[in-house]
Amino acid sequence: MVGVAIVALFIAMATLGPVLLPFDNTYYLTKRYQPPSWEHPLGTDFAGRDVLRQVINGSRDVLLVAFLVGIITTFIALVVGISSGMVGGRFDAALMAVTDVFLIIPSFPLLLIIAASLPRTLSPFEVAFIISIVGWAGLARSIRAQVLSTREKPFIEAARCLNLSNIHIIFSEIMPNLLPYIAVSMVYSVTGGVYSQVSLFFLGILPFTSVNWGMMINIALYNENALINTKAWIYLFSPIVCIVLLQTGFILSQHALEEVFNPRLRSEE
Repeated sequence: MVGVAIVALFIAMATLGPVLLPFDNTYYLTKRYQPPSWEHPLGTDFAGRDVLRQVINGSRDVLLVAFLVGIITTFIALVVGISSGMVGGRFDAALMAVTDVFLIIPSFPLLLIIAASLPRTLSPFEVAFIISIVGWAGLARSIRAQVLSTREKPFIEAARCLNLSNIHIIFSEIMPNLLPYIAVSMVYSVTGGVYSQVSLFFLGILPFTSVNWGMMINIALYNENALINTKAWIYLFSPIVCIVLLQTGFILSQHALEEVFNPRLRSEE
């Protein structure tokens, strides 16, 4: 419940926050590095802009990209894993060969190369798609293994004896058994999406047009020397704390889903 509450809080912040507290990108040099106050609860940055508004407005793209990464990654893995496990033969071997290539290649360096080759500003969907390209392979192999195990069970054999179509077997017989695993894996992909996009913006790989937590950390460290400039500490640690809290919420939610779907974990408590 704590994990769900944390995630729900950030979702509310990302959806309602920018409407209630829109970000003002105007420079107010007379308000540089003001300490926290009623007017500016987290103080101001090097340009006199409100830090809280930047954190709130930056959460929208972070969460949007993260959830899109979870959806796209899971969809690609499902299509590849189920197709490979159900068809088998040379088709299975070819798909798994492609999957193994993506597993062997280090994912983050590949992600850096792909992102750096795109000079134009990207939409959240495009950023999510790029991150998903390097993140689906492991989940696809796991889903294939689940399909290979499930298709040998008696109720699948019974469905085949009744001449039920493969579409019916996949969506009515196999998918319900995969849903718990898919739900947990999707949450895991969402957490990976947060790390990947923040890292890309922090490293300055992705061009940007709006406030992003990764860009806030980048500016604080490289432009404002936040490690030695104590006035910039709030600007640096505000997005870091948000990232830690958001990831904690997702991880707790993931553990909760595992306990809901796995009776063994509940019986151990």
